[in-house]
Amino acid sequence: MKLRAVLAGVAFAFYGLAFAAPENLSPEQTERYHSLLEELRCLVCQNQNIAESNASLAQDLKRQVADMLVAGRSDDEIKSYLQARYGDFVLYRPPFKPTTWLLWLTPFVVLIATLLIAVWMLRKRRPEPTSPDSVDREALQRLLDKE
Repeated sequence: MKLRAVLAGVAFAFYGLAFAAPENLSPEQTERYHSLLEELRCLVCQNQNIAESNASLAQDLKRQVADMLVAGRSDDEIKSYLQARYGDFVLYRPPFKPTTWLLWLTPFVVLIATLLIAVWMLRKRRPEPTSPDSVDREALQRLLDKE
């Protein structure tokens, strides 16, 4: 039981080290550092940001971001540099431009298509009203007479 507690403590310590900012950053830079790491996608893992990734490329990107923060670059400059080097895929929120229109507009197109199909299906299921002229009065009278 004590061994489990020790192992859990060691695991939490390493977990904290994985997300720790470099020591040479000021508190403001540390906040910006963590914010940037959340906004940048790991190019190896693809469904993780670089803050959560343990891939060697993610570790290099973390180091680059910290170095650029120490050098005094703004968040936009850092994102632009990484975007120029690795493409729009490195950003979780890529810019709206012709090469990313499909990425941005597909959810809206799917939503509109789904709504149109739902409206069409509901209208198709609605019974058509019958006109009084189409009722067979003689058959109706026979049914009433039987009761």
